[in-house]
Amino acid sequence: MVLPLRVDEVALSEIADSVVGLIGDTPMMRLGRYLERDDIDLYAKLEAFNPGGSAKDRPARHMVEQALARGDISTATTLVESSSGNMGIGLAQICRYHGLRLICVVDRNAQAQNVAIMRALGAEIHLVTEALDGDLLAARMVAVEQIVASVPGAVWLNQYANRDNPTAHQIGTIAEIDAAMDGNIDTLFVATSSTGTAQGCRDYLAEHGRRTRVVVVDAQGSTLFNGTAGPRFIPGMGAGRIPALAVGQQFSQVVRVSDARCVAGCRRAAEREAILVGGSAGGVLEAVRRHADALRGQRVAVILHDSGTRYLDTIFNDVWVDKTLGQTAADIRRMMDDVHA
Repeated sequence: MVLPLRVDEVALSEIADSVVGLIGDTPMMRLGRYLERDDIDLYAKLEAFNPGGSAKDRPARHMVEQALARGDISTATTLVESSSGNMGIGLAQICRYHGLRLICVVDRNAQAQNVAIMRALGAEIHLVTEALDGDLLAARMVAVEQIVASVPGAVWLNQYANRDNPTAHQIGTIAEIDAAMDGNIDTLFVATSSTGTAQGCRDYLAEHGRRTRVVVVDAQGSTLFNGTAGPRFIPGMGAGRIPALAVGQQFSQVVRVSDARCVAGCRRAAEREAILVGGSAGGVLEAVRRHADALRGQRVAVILHDSGTRYLDTIFNDVWVDKTLGQTAADIRRMMDDVHA
């Protein structure tokens, strides 16, 4: 029997004054099916609910608004940034709102849909197609430097070195997770690229006396944390060279995942939890599943950075996965069923 909903049982939502007012306060949910075991409480922070669709909305807003407040930039400034997609979208949104020109440098691995969203929000796109010594990120950095040198009044926000990046997560993302879980988090898993999210989370937890272990999930082929450079095709995780923010950073543990394992995680999340998550989120979930025995009895939190809706032509496309990663649908199926496959 379905009971009618009374008006006094309906929670009235606050009305935001602008799109930037919708950034943050993203929902959390318990993932009760992904691990297929009841001795771990797994909770996910769903950052796809930000208006720009990812966790990058937070540092995008904080970096721009802090720079405006300090007088480092003005509406006469042209902002330049390198992005694999999500940061570019977050910046395009915040720059459009504040009336700032944005030139975003992307490479050939950027999702076509992400680039289209940036353009729709007014960003100008500079596409890098050739790697520098095998590294597309290095090539993007060179392009950024050339643009800044040639465009009057251009400023590089530099998400890879900007301290406002981790601060955005320190005052937002992890504070929200900590409040939702009453400060009781045994282990936190975070995908890493610039290391901004992981740093902000770690520093907040330390300042508040939490004993939470912060595990960073990095891509195979990433140079972060003494890794060996190699091919990577899933954007948003890993780095071809060490960002300034990452220098000297230490966390409780580093777990590396392959591109194929990220695909398996995304598809397993869709199958078992009915949620579409992006590539780095799939990797994070698989990192938890791989280490599940060591997490027995714990409350575990994960940050899922974006939605899988922007990866329908790649991660969720069997043809792309086979052609790009050399993994058939059957291979991915085995990974979904067996974490050690």
